[in-house]
Amino acid sequence: MSNALAIATVTQALAHLIANNLTPEFNEAVRVEPRKPPAEPPPDPLITVFCYQVTPNASMRNNDLPTRAADGTLVQRAAAALDLHYLISAYGEEAELVGQRLIGCVVRTLHEIPVLPRDVITQAAERPHLAGSDLADAVQKVRFTPTQMDVDETSKLWGMLHQTPYSLSVAYQASLVLIEGRELPVQAPPVERHTVRALPFGAPGAPVPPGAVRVRRTVRRGPGARREPGIGRRPAVAPRARGGTPARPRPLPRPGPGRRPPPRRPPRPRRRPRLRRRPRLRRRPRLRRRPRPPLRRRPVPPPGGRRPGPAAPAPCHRRHGPGPRSPRPPPRHRRASPASPARPRSPDPARAAAPAPRPPAQQVPAARRARRARGHGEHDRRERHHRPR
Repeated sequence: MSNALAIATVTQALAHLIANNLTPEFNEAVRVEPRKPPAEPPPDPLITVFCYQVTPNASMRNNDLPTRAADGTLVQRAAAALDLHYLISAYGEEAELVGQRLIGCVVRTLHEIPVLPRDVITQAAERPHLAGSDLADAVQKVRFTPTQMDVDETSKLWGMLHQTPYSLSVAYQASLVLIEGRELPVQAPPVERHTVRALPFGAPGAPVPPGAVRVRRTVRRGPGARREPGIGRRPAVAPRARGGTPARPRPLPRPGPGRRPPPRRPPRPRRRPRLRRRPRLRRRPRLRRRPRPPLRRRPVPPPGGRRPGPAAPAPCHRRHGPGPRSPRPPPRHRRASPASPARPRSPDPARAAAPAPRPPAQQVPAARRARRARGHGEHDRRERHHRPR
């Protein structure tokens, strides 16, 4: 562990480590400065080491708890576990690829020497502004690990640097840096006397082993009894007799020459546990559908009967009165009868458009002729087709 100068000491020691290991790949003079990237790119080769973030270490942040006792006295010194994040940028002539050559040297150095050496820390602590740093005496070493940053994180990082152009750079994380507090803990008083005893289990005042049951063992001697604490199971005691002494169990009769031993009962067979039957699930009653009424079909006229009337129905005579009769063709069974032979079609269009003549009166039944005379035949037939089903 170290004091509050540990963060600045790690930054200066990292700059010294990079400056001491640039050769033999780069033989020119290079400045390595622990600062943020410059706003104007310098013409000479330059490497900047910029500590842009300090975060607590997730694995060691709570190792020093608790630091104080119940009465408020300090038990151990508080220590803050930190991780340091660095941005290392390189500048130089772009035509000679100086920046890329310097970044290659940095990556090779930190991959070859990932742990910060003690002599480099001592060299960095010689600076006047770092006098008094005790990072070289710390037990925990500082290790550098490369950090992968995508384009979004890189743009956010360089966006925080106001008016600073982007340059080729790499990011590294240094862990672990422990910073201790200044208050010293109070030393505990020395041990005045040692009180150590060895007692077997079951002795008076001996501790009870884990998992054992503490019972009282009864020892009977004569009419009275004396109890002693012990460990173990309760012993079986014979029932008392009338005099106060325990009664002895009766011995079993020995089989003699003419006596047979008492028969032993065979062991009862072990009953199998009854398996509970699963209750039957009641089926839901099926819903019976109501029978549909039979379809009412339209009566089909017989093959020798009359054809239905015209498509456009005439008004009913009961509401609108009897209307004019419309011309209709003669019945089918009358067209081809020998009594009324079919006339040949006339080429005259006026005669062709004229209605066909009616059959003679003697061929129509008397009842039908009387109904037609009253004017109900045609309207009754149309009304029959108009009635609702």
